[in-house]
Amino acid sequence: MPYQPGLHILAEFSAANTTSFSASAACKLFFDELIATYNLEKVGEVYHDFDGAGFTGVVCLTESHLSIHTWPEFNLATFDIFLSNYQKDNSDKVRVIYNEVLRFFEGAEIKKTELIR
Repeated sequence: MPYQPGLHILAEFSAANTTSFSASAACKLFFDELIATYNLEKVGEVYHDFDGAGFTGVVCLTESHLSIHTWPEFNLATFDIFLSNYQKDNSDKVRVIYNEVLRFFEGAEIKKTELIR
C-alpha cells in the first residue's frame, strides 16, 4: 500500500461572540495548549493582528501546520490543519483538534473539507 501523507481539514466557521475573532493573544495561548496536549512539536509561528480587528496565525509543526484567519466584521474565520502520518496515523488527532478549535471559538461550522493526502 502506498504511503498516505495524512488528513488535511480546511474549514470556515462563524462564532457565537465575534470578539474572539478580534485579536490573536487568546488564540495563540489556546494553540500552544493544543500543541502541548497532543504532543506536537512547534518549529515556528507567526501571528499578526490587523488594524481595527481580525488576525491571522500560522504555526509550523514538525508534523506539518495549523492556521487561522479571522474577519470579525463578517463573523467569519478560516482554519486549516494538516498532520503528517509519517510515524503514525494522525487522522483522529486532526479531527479532535478541529473540534477543539470550534469549541474554543463557540464556532458554528459553515463549510468543512477533508482531504486525504
